[in-house]
Amino acid sequence: MIKQKQLLWCGLVAACCFSITSCKISAHIGKQARSILLNDSAIRTGFIGISIYEPASNTYWYNYQASQNFIPASNTKLFSLYAGMKWLGDSIRTANIAVAPDAVYLFPNGDPSFLNPEFQQQPLLNILKQQHKKIIVVDTVWREQALGYGWAWDDYNDDYMAERSSLPVFGDVFSVSQSGTQANFKPEYFKDSIAYTRTKKDGENIAVVKRDLRSNQFSVQGYSKKTSTLSIPFITDNGNTNYKILEQEIGLPVSSQSYFNANSLTTAPVGVNALPADSLYTIMMHRSDNFFAEQTLLMVSNQQLGYMKDGDIIARLLKTDLSDIPQKPNWVDGSGLSRYNLFTPQSMVYIIRKMSEEWGWDRLKQILPTGGTGTLKSYYKQEAGRIFAKTGTLSNNCSLSGFLVTNKGKTLIFSILANHYQTGATPIRQAVERFLQGIMKKY
Repeated sequence: MIKQKQLLWCGLVAACCFSITSCKISAHIGKQARSILLNDSAIRTGFIGISIYEPASNTYWYNYQASQNFIPASNTKLFSLYAGMKWLGDSIRTANIAVAPDAVYLFPNGDPSFLNPEFQQQPLLNILKQQHKKIIVVDTVWREQALGYGWAWDDYNDDYMAERSSLPVFGDVFSVSQSGTQANFKPEYFKDSIAYTRTKKDGENIAVVKRDLRSNQFSVQGYSKKTSTLSIPFITDNGNTNYKILEQEIGLPVSSQSYFNANSLTTAPVGVNALPADSLYTIMMHRSDNFFAEQTLLMVSNQQLGYMKDGDIIARLLKTDLSDIPQKPNWVDGSGLSRYNLFTPQSMVYIIRKMSEEWGWDRLKQILPTGGTGTLKSYYKQEAGRIFAKTGTLSNNCSLSGFLVTNKGKTLIFSILANHYQTGATPIRQAVERFLQGIMKKY
């Protein structure tokens, strides 16, 4: 009995000491937050939410408006990343194909790497070229819109807002480059759809390419001395444009149908995988690629539901894998382009903790950018290898969520979401950098 009382007493003392220590840490971080973030002249014009969490002790070190909703911008990609890692396996599947006597049936899976010049290995393309038969794209899965819910319509000409599709080709963008007298077009399908508005002088390169709002007609508007590649989203036209591009690339007739009788095949369709999944995710997170994130969520939808629709797969994930999220978000797309997305800092901490528990820190370190790389290339250079995070930026909205290792070896998960400030993002990012650097040095 005496020993039990002693153990109980020791436990209470330890708990009290831990509580006192936690309070001191919270108070110190709160002081730093007020000094560096909350009183910052740029941040004060808007709102900010902060959450700092230590997984080892299952303790929030600091919360400030951490259960309130914010527009997360590209921090939304953390949830798309989780969905992809959870359900897409080790490799990205481009499509399923079935070879019949008179045709090859292609069942698309939304792979954004297909015919993308960034990826040299193109297994599906190689298979199709070897068949010497007509290709029939069987698209029974597409139930989405080309543009996401709440996207800004006047960004249609910007490469970060490529249209989504069930069979992406060339990243669903038309790329134009010119060096000297040589102009290059990818895909070449559009080379006769571009008009030059004035005569080019010697030594000049294409400066601006604009697309008509409602058609795949492009025009050059100006020249410059700088050599560059310009990418403009093309109109996918429910996949019809993509099929025509594919037809030109493989030199075989391509048609499509939105119905299919499985009994018409003598053999089951075979999957064609393209690349390791983490290769796609790493690019997606390092450069904050909206198209890759959108297609990742759509591929998860196809894998889980048998069709592609953001709203349905998001509802499924929130009811199953993410049912214990601290605050239910308003999650509407895969990339974070929509301002209808609303998440809390605690929810961002939650998804990072969940990924670390399911796949470990080492895998996340390979996927998320660290200081001096990717979207963090101008920040945290001295902390490279000790901080890994996803940025998020829309006009008047700036986010950073990830994890870091302090000088004393403590791993912390953090999320800082700033909304509605009236400056550019740079002063916000600089203030957040000073704040996190202070935590890393102190603890």
